[in-house]
Amino acid sequence: MSLGIRINGDQMRTARNRPPDSALRGDAPPPTPVRAVVVGAGTIAGASHMPAVQALRDRVAVVGVVDVDDGRARDFAARWSVPVHGTDLRDVLGRCAPDLAIVCAPPAQHRELVTQCLDAGVDVWCEKPAGISLADLDAMSRHERPGGPYVSFVAQHRFGAGARRLREHLLSGELGRPLVALCNTMWFRPPEYFDVPWRGRWATEGGGPTLGHGIHQIDLALSLLGDWTEVRAMTGTLDRAIEVEDVSMAVVRLESGAMLSVVCSLLSPREESYLRFDLTDATVELSHVYGYDNHSWTWAPAPHVTDSERVRSWPPTDPGPSGHAAQLAHVLDRLTTGERPESSGTDARRTLELVTAIYRSARTGLPVRRTDLTTDDPFYHSLSGEHPGGTSMTTTSEGEG
Repeated sequence: MSLGIRINGDQMRTARNRPPDSALRGDAPPPTPVRAVVVGAGTIAGASHMPAVQALRDRVAVVGVVDVDDGRARDFAARWSVPVHGTDLRDVLGRCAPDLAIVCAPPAQHRELVTQCLDAGVDVWCEKPAGISLADLDAMSRHERPGGPYVSFVAQHRFGAGARRLREHLLSGELGRPLVALCNTMWFRPPEYFDVPWRGRWATEGGGPTLGHGIHQIDLALSLLGDWTEVRAMTGTLDRAIEVEDVSMAVVRLESGAMLSVVCSLLSPREESYLRFDLTDATVELSHVYGYDNHSWTWAPAPHVTDSERVRSWPPTDPGPSGHAAQLAHVLDRLTTGERPESSGTDARRTLELVTAIYRSARTGLPVRRTDLTTDDPFYHSLSGEHPGGTSMTTTSEGEG
């Protein structure tokens, strides 16, 4: 039977999750791949999402593509052998009856596109960021339903073997108590990168590297270290001719008492994504740029840890790299069971809350606690601090470039 918007969400999940009688007898045919549509046929869809789909071709098939540019949608469909293309999302959803929508549109469009898909009973995997404000994210979440559909957001670095292994150690206490952490996204984007009309603008990109680039490492750090309580930050627009920042620096206090330093830059010619976790029994480091494997990690014992067998047991034994395919496999697993995926709901909101607090602290010159981010705060509605009516909460300070 067709799955997706032609039956309501509860019926869809019941049909999808109930194994056929043949499966109970052990002679089931191969499962039917999840039907997916790609929403936004730009660079990220072709460079990252479609290779992930191809890597999991026995589990998922793209049956439609939507883009505001009909020529781009047509070219994408031809390149990837997608049978349906168009410019109207509702029309393509109706023609394809998908189980999953992969949203790859610019950030300011996420809210509208995601809610259309959720209202059609279709689960969503959306490119980062999770909207351009907490207001956007909360609006999307209100269109979810218990048991699905859900929206989750790209946070592929959580899903590599190294991160999974470190998370196990943190939960068990094997490496001791976390004390100090660094989270640096030192990337380079030349001036012409911002020639794309929606980039570098509050209204369309939402923010600079803190929201659009560093959020990858920030999400990974928080997925490992847990909740945060307070942040103090500065931002600057030091070199690029854009409205938003091109660099930010923040110091974060975590609920555990540990402290985290966050740096996000688009001005760094030697690119590196670097995370360091100093615990009472070990230092764990991750150095990569856009994705890692097990060789990207180092696991160093504290001087008092002398059991070599224990130290040798710390790294992961499975080879899984980070990447879109690793997260897509998780999304498909949860889609099948009707469970909420990681990087959705309150899990995704925690990351966007910290990003919001960094902007609020930088633009006001004041520390920000997590409890400050209420719905009547102007930064809840825009990372620039502008009220919808046009007034601003920002102040002149050394923190604003």
